[in-house]
Amino acid sequence: MNERVVIPARHLSWSAARSGGPGGQNVNKVSSKVDLRFDVEASELSPVVKMRLKTLARNRLDGEGFLLVTSQLTRDQPRNLDDAREKLAELIRQALFVPKTRRPTKPSRGSVRRRLDDKQRQSAKKRDRGARGDE
Repeated sequence: MNERVVIPARHLSWSAARSGGPGGQNVNKVSSKVDLRFDVEASELSPVVKMRLKTLARNRLDGEGFLLVTSQLTRDQPRNLDDAREKLAELIRQALFVPKTRRPTKPSRGSVRRRLDDKQRQSAKKRDRGARGDE
């Protein structure tokens, strides 16, 4: 899997807002929360990867098809922007990974035989615990 994901800046837009959490009086003055928007449809990703990305991030998509990533981890806007970019890169890395297709398998003849033999043994054990008719 490719560890390096490069996202062209023309597909990104971001805005800052006031953040909750730590900061004391500073939190009322400084816009440190970052909302990063990624235009999935306009990106150069393949259609399969776009579909996988939309499925992975379906709760983060807005009505216009933009993927929204927010970060308010720190009290510093540039660090929050870096964090949001890293979150987006991680989502894209996950979408680039092609999962293996599941190949259905059948139980082996031996395992079926062992299961049925064990079932018969259990049945006989319980049957033999019952009351005898000769008493």
